[in-house]
Amino acid sequence: MTLQAAVCSARQLPRVSLLTASFHNISLQSARAFSTTLPAQRAATLPADIPPYPYGPRRTFKQADSGLYGGATIIFGNKISKGRNKGKTRRIWKPNVRKEKVYSKALDEELDLKVTHRVLRTINKVGGLDEYLLGDKPARIKELGMFGWKLRWRVMTSLAMKEKFRLERQELGLQEPETFEQFLARHSDQEKIEAANEHNLKRQQEAHEAATPMTADSMRELKTPEMRTNPA
Repeated sequence: MTLQAAVCSARQLPRVSLLTASFHNISLQSARAFSTTLPAQRAATLPADIPPYPYGPRRTFKQADSGLYGGATIIFGNKISKGRNKGKTRRIWKPNVRKEKVYSKALDEELDLKVTHRVLRTINKVGGLDEYLLGDKPARIKELGMFGWKLRWRVMTSLAMKEKFRLERQELGLQEPETFEQFLARHSDQEKIEAANEHNLKRQQEAHEAATPMTADSMRELKTPEMRTNPA
């Protein structure tokens, strides 16, 4: 019996060692942090080849930059009840957002957009998605948001819209407009010229001051403050 018990214990030794090794590898600390809070929403950004949006990304209700919301946002308020159950309860009014397929003539395709009912009604009123995006009033530019601004640039740089603009310029007798890169280059050249002019003017003033001799009146004016600060 003792021999059999020794053999059984010898057979169980590797199993026990493997079991203890597996327990040693277990860590009580989680590999990733656990949190019940929602992740912070990132502000929308534009590619480098698109001009900057004048109003910038949304600081509140950031999901509005993922579609054509027309400036709509979430509203918090109270519902006032009268009668037997009078009182007020907190309420939230959210924009009426829906997924719609809107056709673009310039892009010649249907776009799946998140759009509010009011913006969809405005698109039908002005005559289409392209006319809505190309509106030049400040209120229209502001309600486009980052998503609408990106879509506006995509429509304006399409071949169909470029051809339309070229025909309009020919009818009006206008020259070809400069590109965005040419505008930036011209703007930087103007800054260089202004900086060079300021530098040359400063050097001329310093040379003029160095060439002007010190007269007795100028020496008296320089010594007068020192005499006032050191009374006899």
